[in-house]
Amino acid sequence: MNERGGAETHAGSSAGEAADWKRRVRAAAVKHVGNTQVPGLVALVARDGEVHVEALGNLDLGGRPVARDSVFRIASTSKPLTAAVTLALVDEGLIDLDEPVDRLLPELSSRRVLRRMDGPLDDTVPAERAITARDLLTFTFGFGMATEMFTSANAWPVVVAADNLRLATLGPPDPAVQPDPDTWLANFARLPLVAQPGERWLYNTGASVLGVLAARAASEPFPDVLRSRLFEPLGMSDTGFFTSRTDRLATAYRPTPEGLSVWDEPEGKWSRPPAFGDGAAGLVSTVDDLHAFARMLLNRGEPVLSAPSARAMTSAQLSDAQKAHGGLGPNFFRGRSWGFGLQVLDSGAFGWDGGLGTSWLVDPRHELTIIVLTQRLFETSEPPRVHRDVRSAAYAGLG
Repeated sequence: MNERGGAETHAGSSAGEAADWKRRVRAAAVKHVGNTQVPGLVALVARDGEVHVEALGNLDLGGRPVARDSVFRIASTSKPLTAAVTLALVDEGLIDLDEPVDRLLPELSSRRVLRRMDGPLDDTVPAERAITARDLLTFTFGFGMATEMFTSANAWPVVVAADNLRLATLGPPDPAVQPDPDTWLANFARLPLVAQPGERWLYNTGASVLGVLAARAASEPFPDVLRSRLFEPLGMSDTGFFTSRTDRLATAYRPTPEGLSVWDEPEGKWSRPPAFGDGAAGLVSTVDDLHAFARMLLNRGEPVLSAPSARAMTSAQLSDAQKAHGGLGPNFFRGRSWGFGLQVLDSGAFGWDGGLGTSWLVDPRHELTIIVLTQRLFETSEPPRVHRDVRSAAYAGLG
């Protein structure tokens, strides 16, 4: 593919078959692009030994055209990258999956746990055991988002306190408010857990804590850990916690009844280094960088992870009890589980989406990768129709 977004084909299936699935992918993407839908997108499908990319629309309403190297805020698609770099440190012997994190994160020792998740902050019991890196990777360490938080008539005290402490961990990412990593963790440690370690799956916060754990284990800032262990080995030169190339960064939009409203501008929150590099939702990236990350996992971890670590990361890690008491909605774990930092479907496919408009899916059975980057925020916990339609088109004809 050329630099301005034209399609490129590598040797693989017959020309007729290749053109057929590519036409389906393009048609699935094109119908969602427009000023009232998705202003622009980049979609990549790697299938049958070929890579096809569509770069459509504009980075902002009526503005700059989308290109293959356009930069998007990937939000929670950051989580698999954070999990991978943590496992790289496990492979180096700097982190033990099942050792209590107290050695590196003493702030999290001797935890207290709310007697009731929606109860007062001083009504607690002792944690039954210490938190481990495995708990953080699987989102079972005892803190994070639960569906009940968002359906309650009254704000839970722990949610109000987390907001007041500038954690930005129980809602959308906000790099502008989060303090430096040590302060962030000290503030977090002022809160009780909402569940016992290992009891249930709770979304998001585990990846934020992993960033602090990784930095302390490697004795360098988390952005440097990502760069040396992940980005440089994989050639992910456009991935980071901010971009100085704001001319390539999409404007982020929130859908409203009156139409799309600007949520963050290119010169906004992701245009400068944040105080806290949030491993849960802080990264920006491009379609080719995320494809390089996918190829690494399809290649059994080379050159970043050992094969056992890559296999563990992309395998289901939750017990039935943990799934029964967790999830983002009552049917969240139907047909899927959670590995290390990503969802694992019953089919063996794995990946994760970003609520600011991105999706990333890898299916080892078919050597298939599907990436869709947009700048329109999700309205529910499930990916919008454009992501699902591109996936359906990519799978069509595979059998």
